Amino acid sequence: MSEDLKAFIQELVATIEPIEKATNLAYWNFTTTGKKEHEEEVTRLQIALRKVFADRARFERLKTLTDGRSIDDPTLNRQATLLRNDFIGNQMDDETIEEMTRREVALESTFNTFRAELRGRKVTENELKEILRESDDQDLRRQAWEASKQIGVYVADPLIELVELRNDVARNIGFENYYRMRLTLQELDEDELFALFDELDRLVRPVYRDYKADLDAQLADRFGVAPEDLRPWHYSDPFFQEAPAADSNVREFLTGIFAHQDIESITRRFYRAIGLDVDDVLARSDLYEREGKQQHAYCIHVDRRGDVRILANIKPNDRWMGTILHECGHAAYDKYLDPGLPYVLRQPAHTLSTEAIAMLMGRLAHDADWLVTYADAPEAMARSIADKLWQQLRGQLLIMARWVLVMSHFERALYQDPRQDLNALWWNLVERFQMMPRPEGRDAPDWAAKIHLGTVPVYYHNYLMGELIASQLRHHIEAHILDGDEDLGRRFVTDPAVGRYLTAKIFRPGASRHWQDALEFATGERLRPQYFVDQVRG
Repeated sequence: MSEDLKAFIQELVATIEPIEKATNLAYWNFTTTGKKEHEEEVTRLQIALRKVFADRARFERLKTLTDGRSIDDPTLNRQATLLRNDFIGNQMDDETIEEMTRREVALESTFNTFRAELRGRKVTENELKEILRESDDQDLRRQAWEASKQIGVYVADPLIELVELRNDVARNIGFENYYRMRLTLQELDEDELFALFDELDRLVRPVYRDYKADLDAQLADRFGVAPEDLRPWHYSDPFFQEAPAADSNVREFLTGIFAHQDIESITRRFYRAIGLDVDDVLARSDLYEREGKQQHAYCIHVDRRGDVRILANIKPNDRWMGTILHECGHAAYDKYLDPGLPYVLRQPAHTLSTEAIAMLMGRLAHDADWLVTYADAPEAMARSIADKLWQQLRGQLLIMARWVLVMSHFERALYQDPRQDLNALWWNLVERFQMMPRPEGRDAPDWAAKIHLGTVPVYYHNYLMGELIASQLRHHIEAHILDGDEDLGRRFVTDPAVGRYLTAKIFRPGASRHWQDALEFATGERLRPQYFVDQVRG
């Protein structure tokens, strides 16, 4: 029976591998150009791939080969588990597949090509974020913040309709709703996940409240308003998912450091130094702004054979420095997968696992040792404000933890009842978790301006889980790979032992283990959120 299962998987892989590669290439062309012909090609190929996994005869054959049977080969058993989840999530008829795919691609196309209007001209997302990071003109800041939400009006109704369609599919398969289905197929239990998030809320809330009070005092002083009069546009990101450099010394230091830096070159040098060369990845990538191009950033492994690429829109600032370090973390994971793994396992252990590596690397843009070593930061100055840089990073971790709670609770509620008052729900959650007051009288679909809800559904929890694992990995590397050396900070960003460890213990095994087992293999422990909690408590 094991031989029959192997033969089944080989036949299936022979079918899906060329379709997946073609789909990824079409998606790359679609997001880098925004052209209609690439949008249509993505739609066609995604439909074709979904139909393979929707094939009931194939699914029944897989169940016959696995149900009630003990599969002694762990590699074969793992492939069967992952493929079974792929089949379950695609059990729908051809008409539904085609409708869902067309809606999803059309929604993403709107995000790719949309440019907000500010004071009579079209502006990029980078321009809006630069205003929120740098400008002291409060009226301009408010207008920029409002402009960042303009797309919500265009996508809210199509998104709600898509949510209802996804829910119909999930219920036909036997799940309560699409959100619960997707978590289950990601090998996560919804109740356990939100119990963990509730515990993190309890542990981190007092720390965040103190941090937010201090931040608000600094921002109030900067803008000449009372803390209670601060509104969303006084912060440095449209969704308050990034920590403002409220301290003028830190803000001036980071602006001065990165204003004339070659972000790409710095990234190459760092990753080479720790033994994770990503030069070839960056050479294949599309890293700078262009009309019609998606305005965000992502990493894609086109063929599971090493064709790894990054889409970005680099500007010379610390935000984009962190973003490129983050995306190259994903890229290193994909590049250094064991090429001898079966195709089905030649991917990260889990989305949260690759996010952990990305988070671990992205944090370094505010690390004094990294800035001195790679960004030519004057050492004396960096050391003099090292504590403030740490507080900046700590603030980012706190803000991300609260922001993910907003997104996760909102998306869960969205799928539970997509016709409730979502505008009010959104601001209720923002006030509850981020402690940021809503603008007076505002009733707009600000939630819909977040691209992930439409294009990467049931994903956002992975960011916070990734942060938890990143803290656990950093602790393990410092204590057991670098042996608690007193020069840990510098060694972490320069020692090839770090890259060797990540390659051997995390990258090469791919998806051969459940994510919890993979984490235990890498660190000797299953998930322990306490490392993150201790870190943000300082």
